[in-house]
Amino acid sequence: MNNKNKKTVLHHVWTNKSLVLMILMLFLSAGIYAQGKKLVTGIVYDNSGVPLAGATVKEAGTKNAVSTDFVGKFAIEVSAGNSLEIIFMGFTTKKVYVDTKTSNIDVRLESSVNMLDDIKIVSVGYGTMRKSDLTGAISTVSSENLAKGTISSTEQVLQGKVAGLTLVKDSGDPSYGSSIRLRGGTSLTASNNPLIVVDGIAGVDINIVQPSDVKSIDVLKDASATAIYGSRGANGVIIITTKSGVRGVSVTYNGYSGVGTASNHIDMLSANQWRGYVRDNNMKDAIDYGANTNWQKELEQTAISHSHTLSISSGNGDSGFRTSLSYLDNQGVIKSTDLKRLSANLNAYQYILNKAVKFDTGLFASIDKFHPLDYRIFERAFNLNPTIPVYDANGNFTSVGGTLYENPVEILTNRTADNDRNRLLGYFKSEAKFFNDFKAVVNLSMEYNANKGNTYKPTYAVMEGQTEDGYAQKTYGQYITSQIETYLNYSKTLGKSNINAMAGYSYFENIYEGFGAQRSGFVTDLFSYNNLGAGYNYRLGDVYSYKGKSNLVSLFARANYSYDSKYMLTATIRKDGSSRFGENNKWGVFPSASAAWKISNEDFMKSTENWLTNLKLRAGYGVTGNQDGIGEYKSLSILGVGRDSYYDPATDSWSLAYSPTQNPNPDLKWETTEQLNIGVDFGLFKGITGSFEWYSKKTKDLLYTYEVPQPPYLVGTMLANVGELSNKGVEFSLNAKIMEREKFTWNANLTLAHNIQKIEKLSNPSYKTDVIYSGSLHGLSGMSNQYSQIIAEGYPVGTFWGYEASGLDADGKFILSAEKKDLGNVQPDFSMGLGMDFTYGNFDLGISGYGLFGQKVLNATNMMLYDPNRMAAYNVPDDFVGSGIKSPPAFSSYWIEDASFFRIQSLTVGYVIPLKSKISKLRVYMMGENLAVFTNYSGVDPEVNLSGLDNPGIDRFNNYPRPMTISFGVNFSINN
Repeated sequence: MNNKNKKTVLHHVWTNKSLVLMILMLFLSAGIYAQGKKLVTGIVYDNSGVPLAGATVKEAGTKNAVSTDFVGKFAIEVSAGNSLEIIFMGFTTKKVYVDTKTSNIDVRLESSVNMLDDIKIVSVGYGTMRKSDLTGAISTVSSENLAKGTISSTEQVLQGKVAGLTLVKDSGDPSYGSSIRLRGGTSLTASNNPLIVVDGIAGVDINIVQPSDVKSIDVLKDASATAIYGSRGANGVIIITTKSGVRGVSVTYNGYSGVGTASNHIDMLSANQWRGYVRDNNMKDAIDYGANTNWQKELEQTAISHSHTLSISSGNGDSGFRTSLSYLDNQGVIKSTDLKRLSANLNAYQYILNKAVKFDTGLFASIDKFHPLDYRIFERAFNLNPTIPVYDANGNFTSVGGTLYENPVEILTNRTADNDRNRLLGYFKSEAKFFNDFKAVVNLSMEYNANKGNTYKPTYAVMEGQTEDGYAQKTYGQYITSQIETYLNYSKTLGKSNINAMAGYSYFENIYEGFGAQRSGFVTDLFSYNNLGAGYNYRLGDVYSYKGKSNLVSLFARANYSYDSKYMLTATIRKDGSSRFGENNKWGVFPSASAAWKISNEDFMKSTENWLTNLKLRAGYGVTGNQDGIGEYKSLSILGVGRDSYYDPATDSWSLAYSPTQNPNPDLKWETTEQLNIGVDFGLFKGITGSFEWYSKKTKDLLYTYEVPQPPYLVGTMLANVGELSNKGVEFSLNAKIMEREKFTWNANLTLAHNIQKIEKLSNPSYKTDVIYSGSLHGLSGMSNQYSQIIAEGYPVGTFWGYEASGLDADGKFILSAEKKDLGNVQPDFSMGLGMDFTYGNFDLGISGYGLFGQKVLNATNMMLYDPNRMAAYNVPDDFVGSGIKSPPAFSSYWIEDASFFRIQSLTVGYVIPLKSKISKLRVYMMGENLAVFTNYSGVDPEVNLSGLDNPGIDRFNNYPRPMTISFGVNFSINN
């Protein structure tokens, strides 16, 4: 056989063997396929257990893929021995191995911090943007990261969550809200609270939205972001987006019940300690009434609170709705105080014309009922001799004569105070898309708010009741705001360029009115406050009423440009015309510009992408305004009814005289704030994100009421724009996924902020003042017409000014400086928020806290109580006994304390109970609130009011104890 034949034979043999082998492999693979191809079903959840609709479930290495339905379910045929890849935007892709036993799997995806930041949608005013495209300073807090607990005022959900945003709730009274400051106050007399925007409606009451209805909150900090709101954006803007209908049907219930007790008291002498002091100091005039009374405890109760929220959501691709009903009963730790709130929310959307047109409508409503407290009870509780019984032998309230010596339990009991607050907000929005790149929006809204007060002090009540023969009062006030806003949006992508432009018009109208009436001299107490006409004592000023109106007309525009996801520019302008402004300043213009550079997207940064996942530099400058300090009709000459009367011979009667009460000021205008902001956003190691901000704000044309000469002016004061105020500071925020394991996760967030405030100017050639005295001490023993603070050039608002005390001399008297000096101020040096969340299997643990550092507080309560002349008629604190003080009360640095604190806001432990139904979720939890406060402040609570001019940073007998609360709750949801 020649070589050629050999090759031919070998070729045939090899070919046949190959053919046989291929046939065998085909049968084998077919057998394997027949045996290994199987159906796998399951549900895809996010890291909090919520089903993810639209997630991709793909067989690795193939094109075989399906998507989850609206409740996260999927079904896919896959070969045994292969893996499934579960993919969802914003979450880390997860692989699951499929073996011959696998038939049903549930997958929980973990969010990818950096990917979420890239796709997160942020509200920027009249529109939204991706967070990665922002050029301004905007912080976003999602619903799952908001502060939890017994929240009676919605702004409290932001406590410690946003760098530079300071919330101070200076009372444990459940009917009280918090003062809000963003990057320091910008005004002396106007509101310093940020503008609140709810679902695109600006200027609404934040409590119209309940915490359970909040989807996310975006806080616009710098002027480049807030200038789109013009003369109302100087204090920042808080944009609330509420939850809406989602795909499928979802029913959710959240409820809790809590028990609260007063977390702190002033430690006064007990009855036995009082007796010992009297005996040791040979006080022969002291009277021992034989009781053992803790007057602070007598005012308190165990607070039982509970809350219930039921929400129903439904939706598909073309329409959806969500409705919720909430009830809150928040009892205070002081008897008779509580807050009952019933609230409801309904919103819906509908697409038509192949989703070219969308309609949105929403309705929010809430009813509050609460009982205002007479805060004089705290001073009386500190004053009264602890041996005095609450009740006498006849079962009546004990009454012992003396100044400021009324029985506080009697004051609390023999008084009826019933207040109501009603809120209603409705809106209708329509959006129309046309020519692919255009969208027109029209938003109509109306908000109604009403407050009603009812008070009655019976004829037998010690304070006012007995002296007035009964006293009744009714008050009512309401305001109605109506808005229409319409704007056109243009969006276009041209190669690597993205262009977005918006222009619009806004009309805002506010009408407010109210009245009040009071009467005394009642023959019977049976009518309570329901029949004022039954009182026989008529006095001038018993009846009053008022009404006012303001309008704001605005034109606004914004343009955004980005190139290659690296370079971003934003410019805005707004022109406001307000009825509040003077004749010579009817219109104001508010521009801004900002830019950003996504450095991490540059080619030269490729080598850092393994550890530096994001680096963006931002800079912005803008001008905003504040018109809240003007009020209605403040630029006009006004006549008012005086208390003087004149004789009219024509009618042979006496009549009240009208006289000028306000000078005209045609130059009156808004306060103007200019702000420069430089920021850096960063991402590290695929689990850490953060930002750093530096800002400088300068507010000009500050409003204040100045003294003017008479003549030429008819009235001795005038509201004018004169002063200047600056705020400079830095902010830092950090979010970190510290650990991610299959069954264990650990996340943390931190916010830090530092602000320095200074008054730059208070006078000009027309209006002059060297110093404004504030922080009144009037009403405290021996301190009539005294002030503890100054407002002066070169100092921040709330600067304490007085004598510096260096201690006590041998006679127990204060050693004071020869001259008054700067004793510190109420402005915090730093603010801080800290939170951590842990999960282990079905267990979860969350802890959050916040703190303020460096602020000074005048402990006027101690200043009055540490008086050697109080004993034995009054009571004194335990610490007074060894203090060595033998001087009567006098304001000095001795009573000014560092009120720095860090509060453990909440600690929550939860457990998700496994259910047979994969579309249901049941979580039970226990929460502790206000568990600890780390501070050196000696008063009841270091969180004292720091705003306003009257008494910022002054603790004077008005600290309603903040409760420590333990709650038990349940969250249950059904998705279908």
